[in-house]
Amino acid sequence: MKEFLLKHAAVVIGILSGFDRVLFRGTLRNLCFAEGMALYLNVNKVLLKEAGKHFDAVSERIKAASVRRAEEQKRPIIYMPSSGANKAAKALEIAQRDGIQEGLVCVLTCVEPCWSFQIESNREAKRLILKRALRKCLHHYHYWQHPQWGLMHARLQTWFPFGMQVCLNGREGLAKSLDLAGMRYEKRDNCFTWLEDAERAQALADEQLKTNWSELLDGLALEANPDLKEALGKFSSAYYWSTHQSEWATDVMFRSAEDLGRLYPALVRHGILTFSSPDVLRFLGQAVKIDGGIPKCEKREVSSSFLRRAEGVRIKHRVGENSVKMYDKQGSVLRTETTLNDASVFKVFRPKEGGPEDEKKWRPLRQGVADLHRRARM
Repeated sequence: MKEFLLKHAAVVIGILSGFDRVLFRGTLRNLCFAEGMALYLNVNKVLLKEAGKHFDAVSERIKAASVRRAEEQKRPIIYMPSSGANKAAKALEIAQRDGIQEGLVCVLTCVEPCWSFQIESNREAKRLILKRALRKCLHHYHYWQHPQWGLMHARLQTWFPFGMQVCLNGREGLAKSLDLAGMRYEKRDNCFTWLEDAERAQALADEQLKTNWSELLDGLALEANPDLKEALGKFSSAYYWSTHQSEWATDVMFRSAEDLGRLYPALVRHGILTFSSPDVLRFLGQAVKIDGGIPKCEKREVSSSFLRRAEGVRIKHRVGENSVKMYDKQGSVLRTETTLNDASVFKVFRPKEGGPEDEKKWRPLRQGVADLHRRARM
């Protein structure tokens, strides 16, 4: 990268690395499997034959509490008839229409697939059983203009086991930090095309890695699902937060679209014609043989693809569920982006969870938010 920047210093006006889209998953770990649900029913003295009515009552209570704040603040609660609708665009439209700079924008509701439970009759055992199953239920999307992270949302599954997802964007958060610092910039969509002080902006982006993620996410969960503790009765459960997907992007900002346009076709040709499967494995932190071959134990699919879009060209290299891609953003920005869906294939030097801090070994990168800062090094 240093050689690239030196070679094109005359037309490069800045570089920025940091999180783009990050998707967190909140799980009630002692409720997300059949045995845990059975324990929940037992603790609350609910017979399995009466569980259906009980689930309905608790779900209705969760739904009512989830939208209570929106009702109190007179913010829109809108049912979306299609799960494929662009909810973020709808929320942004409402925020701009109503001039919402901070706080709750709206709650969008939609019926979508989810993992839940169903009660079945076991003829052989002559009894009812509780079984995990793929079902559909109403989901609540809470959109906020967050004071630190900008437009973001939490998605609540309103049926057992009440899973939650929180999605935020590091570039939106950086824009908030730049505004607070009084720094000028030009931003299109989730991409900065010019920064008054790129080095200082990078320092602000690095500060995001110090975020207390559990505290942030617990607070958002309380906003979206405020009645959870009371609704579960005598059964105690709290959200465990993991990083379901993360995108780490490096943007090289060119002086103009013409400057990047002269260079980009050659980069695309090189990226798609030169790199082999062992190269792609190395890009995504995986081991290769000394002679450059692929280890026999590597069973995941390794692929490269080329896609021409209306706004430009994208090349993508993938290993299993992880990928790295390059594309031209907003005409003048060269972006490389690493997307991690499976963190366990990476090794980091860390102590054992719950073990002594001084006993560090090379261990798998965890999905939990405790290892989120380590993804920046991948």
